[in-house]
Amino acid sequence: MPGPQPPAFQSSIQDGPGWETLRDDLQYANPFLQVHLVKVRTPTRPAGAPWTVVHRKAAAVIAPMTPDGRLLLIRQERIPIRAAIWEFPAGQIDTPGHPDDAAIRATACRELREEAGYEPGPGGELIAMGCFFSSPGFTDEHGYLFLARGVVPSAGGPMQDENESINEVRAFTPADLRRMIAENEIRDANTLSTFARMCALGLI
Repeated sequence: MPGPQPPAFQSSIQDGPGWETLRDDLQYANPFLQVHLVKVRTPTRPAGAPWTVVHRKAAAVIAPMTPDGRLLLIRQERIPIRAAIWEFPAGQIDTPGHPDDAAIRATACRELREEAGYEPGPGGELIAMGCFFSSPGFTDEHGYLFLARGVVPSAGGPMQDENESINEVRAFTPADLRRMIAENEIRDANTLSTFARMCALGLI
C-alpha cells in the first residue's frame, strides 16, 4: 500500500553552515502540513539528533489600523482549543518554497479583505515588520507581520472560506489590546507577536 504523498509545498527552511539533514522520512501529509521524522547534524551535535518536524506553509499576519488609530480584531472559532478567540487576520501563503515580497504582501491584503472585510484606503500603507516562528520546537511554521494603516471597509464585505468561522469583527484601541493581553483574553501567538513587534518598533 503506497505511503502518504506530500502536498504541493516544500519547507523554505534549508540546511546552512554546521547543519546537515542526515535522514528525512515523511510520515504523514495533507494539503496543509507534513510530518517528518528527521535526523539532523547540528553545530553541537555532529552525530546528529533525531526529531519530529512539522512543515507548514508560511503565513501573513496583518494588524489593520483604521484612520482614527483603532485596531481591528476578528473573533474566530478555533477547533483545536475549543474556543472562539480575538485575533488579527492571518492566512497561509500559497506560493511554493520561499515566497517573494509580492506574494507575501498579496496574501496579507487578501486575508484582510476575506476575514475582516477591509482593505487599504486612499493614502493607506502596508508596513512590513519582519517575521517570527510560532513554535520552533516542533514546526518550521513562520509568519510575516504587517501593520496596515488607514484601512477602510471593502465593497464586498468579508469573504470567508469554508474552513473559517469568524463571528465578529470589531475595532479596539491599542489600550484595549494591552488590557486584553494582560487579562489573557488575547492569547494566540500571531496576535501577541504582531502587537509586541508594533510596540518594539514604536508604531503604536
